[in-house]
Amino acid sequence: MTELLCQTDSYLKEFDAEIVGVDAEFRTVTLDRTTFYPGGGGQPADVGLLAVNGIEFPVTKVKKSGADVLHFIGGDTPLPQVGDKAHGRIDWERRYQLMRTHTAMHILCGVVFRDYGALVTGGNMELLKGRMDFEFETMRGELVREIETAINVEVASARDVRVAILPREEAFQIPDLIRTKINLLPEGIMEIRTIEIDGLDLQADGGTHVRNTSEVGTLRVADYKSKGKINKRIYVEVE
Repeated sequence: MTELLCQTDSYLKEFDAEIVGVDAEFRTVTLDRTTFYPGGGGQPADVGLLAVNGIEFPVTKVKKSGADVLHFIGGDTPLPQVGDKAHGRIDWERRYQLMRTHTAMHILCGVVFRDYGALVTGGNMELLKGRMDFEFETMRGELVREIETAINVEVASARDVRVAILPREEAFQIPDLIRTKINLLPEGIMEIRTIEIDGLDLQADGGTHVRNTSEVGTLRVADYKSKGKINKRIYVEVE
C-alpha cells in the first residue's frame, strides 16, 4: 500500500521514499509513500520528477492501482530497481493552481447547495478552470450573476479549509456529507476523508486544497449551459 502524503499535507512539495515495485513494460514505479496526487474526483494527477541514484526521471502520469500508486516514467533511461531510495518533487506551480481550482469548485458547490439546495450531478477541472453540473430546472443570467457574486464573497471571507480522516460510520453521521446525486464512495472504504470550508461546506473528498479561501483568487462564471431538463452546467475560471 502506498502512503498518500498529500492526503494530510497538500503543501508538501518534496519527499523521500523507497521503490517497492517496478514494471518495465509499462515503465511504472511504485513507492512506499508519495506526495504525487494520483487523480480522482475531477482533479488531474500530478506530474514531476523522481531522483534516484543521481538520475532524474520525469514522472509524466500518476494513477491508483488498487492500494498502490503507479508513477509513469518518461524517456528511455533504464528504470531504477526495487529497494532503491528515491526523492520525489512535484510540479508545484501546477499543483497549486489545481489546489486553488479544486477549492473554488467546493466554494461553488457550497454556495449552490446552501442557497438553492441543488445537488451536484457531475464536474471536472483543469488548471484554473472547471465546470460543475447541478440539479437545476432553470438557469438564467440573473441567477448566474447572483452565484458569481456569492462565491466571490466566500473567497473574500477568508474561510479556513480543513482536512479530516474519519471512520466511515462517524463520517456518515454528518448531514449532507455526499453532495453528488449518486454516492460514489464504495462500501469497502472504511475511512472517509472530508474537506470542510469553515461555515460553508463539508463533504467527502480526496483531492488537494488550499488552506484558506483567500488563496483561491477572483472567480468568474465564464459560461453556463443546459445539459438536460434538470441538469445545468456552470463554468468557472480562477483569476
